[in-house]
Amino acid sequence: MTPDPIQRLTAELAKLPGIGEKTAQRLAFHVLRAKADYARDLAKALVDVVEKVRLCSVCCSLTEADPCAVCLDPRRDGRLLCVVESVPDLLAVERTREFRGRYHVLHGALSPLDGIGPDQLRIKELLARLGGSEVVEEVIVATNPDIEGEATALYLTRLLRPAGVRVTRIAQGVPMGGDLEYADQVTLARALSGRREI
Repeated sequence: MTPDPIQRLTAELAKLPGIGEKTAQRLAFHVLRAKADYARDLAKALVDVVEKVRLCSVCCSLTEADPCAVCLDPRRDGRLLCVVESVPDLLAVERTREFRGRYHVLHGALSPLDGIGPDQLRIKELLARLGGSEVVEEVIVATNPDIEGEATALYLTRLLRPAGVRVTRIAQGVPMGGDLEYADQVTLARALSGRREI
């Protein structure tokens, strides 16, 4: 039988998404076998995440300093605003190094069946930004291409267009390296409708 501290650590690790009991036990023994500094650094990093990370008051991303580095960067084009569902989505767009505008994080997507409506998302903050001192010419809606993401994109489009802001949606279609043979009908149809001249 394992000592209580190992059981407690295993139980806590098993609460993490995607971590089962066996993986949690393996991670617990990894921590136990590592140098003492590793456990202390890991514990400090966990505490820092909880205590120091907060929402950026401008874009609603997660940050240690408010406003975040992206919002403070003068090299960013403030006329372009990319709306994403989550911080991992923001990081995915950033990894492309193609977008030099600013962001707004909704922290979810509309999902009436799950009780998530406009009031549960950061849409009010988005409207405040557009009505404030920022001069935004284009809002790029980069929500996920699923039912909730599409519903959110449609809702935002209907909400923002009357305000005179250009609203665009990220392109959808066949992924790089993918085979047309294996693409589903909806993906192919969208790829065809969103075709561009080369």
